[in-house]
Amino acid sequence: MSISNRLLGKKNVNGKPHIEAVTPTCALPGGEVRIIGKSLRPHELRRPSVRFGDVEGAVLISSDDFVVARVPDGASSGSVVVHANGQASNPHAVEVAVPIADNLHPVANPALDHEGNLYVTFSGSRGQKVPVSIFKIDTNYVVKPFLSDIMNATAIAFDRAGQMYVSSRHDEAVYKVAPNGTMSTYAEGMGVATGIAFDAAENLYVGDRSGTIFKIARDRQIFVFATLEPSVSAYHIAFGPRGDMFVTGPSTSSFDCVYKVDPHGTVSVFYRGLGRPQGLALDVEGNIYVAASLAGKRGIVKITPQGKATLEVAGQGLVGLAFAPGKSAILATNSTVQRIAWNLQGLPLPAQ
Repeated sequence: MSISNRLLGKKNVNGKPHIEAVTPTCALPGGEVRIIGKSLRPHELRRPSVRFGDVEGAVLISSDDFVVARVPDGASSGSVVVHANGQASNPHAVEVAVPIADNLHPVANPALDHEGNLYVTFSGSRGQKVPVSIFKIDTNYVVKPFLSDIMNATAIAFDRAGQMYVSSRHDEAVYKVAPNGTMSTYAEGMGVATGIAFDAAENLYVGDRSGTIFKIARDRQIFVFATLEPSVSAYHIAFGPRGDMFVTGPSTSSFDCVYKVDPHGTVSVFYRGLGRPQGLALDVEGNIYVAASLAGKRGIVKITPQGKATLEVAGQGLVGLAFAPGKSAILATNSTVQRIAWNLQGLPLPAQ
């Protein structure tokens, strides 16, 4: 290596920008990604240009070896390229979510039925009566009103037979909803009923954000299953492949937990260090994916069974997710639902 090359270190001699990695590689429009490489900033110390396909994104931070850029509206999956010193870098693949529907108000995970139809709430503020409580989005992404009679519809879950259940944080109840939208009360007295999920034996669990997780047996007997710290927003519940329950409940702290509750109701901290964790889902390998902030960056955080956390999807306002057929995921913000191609297989409803 020549003396000039050694002095330049990481810089390319010809000044051409080069991308080595992008993290995370998946994002929603508005999400922030970190581009790592060499010669990424022009010699004049001006900011480089970053293009996601044909659309330019805003550069928030730039240096010679990394750039932080915001994915612009209108961007699509494809390549990101950095332009500096009159030259373009090598392209690097980025997966960008595609909006499906907006003007919604989900506060938890979206849900899919056995046919792949998507259901999402317009929850409204506490005590607000909205014209449509739940929307149905079919496999062609046609959005139609589905249910209008639940105040503050919060979480949706399906059992193995395809029966829908919906919690209401206003009514302190869980409702059973037929395919034609007819509903009946399944359980009452659930407190501020938020997250709901089924275990392998088809018991239904309901998170009361004031501090209790209820277990509703198949004969509708109700038990107090576990007690946690109260949440300022909601409890969100999902089951792992070994029958453990995982729970998030955002608090006023910026260092919140994912809790693990074993089949006997014993609570332990599985992971601590998230900001406002909300909806969560698991893949077939037992990794947890949760809508949260990690080190100040909002998106979908992956937590391995060994407790290692990484930001896998960048995006603002995320409240939940659901894995969909074809190795994709549905991501819910506080006003939209979006689809992203993701090479992951979601964990199905626990088998008995």
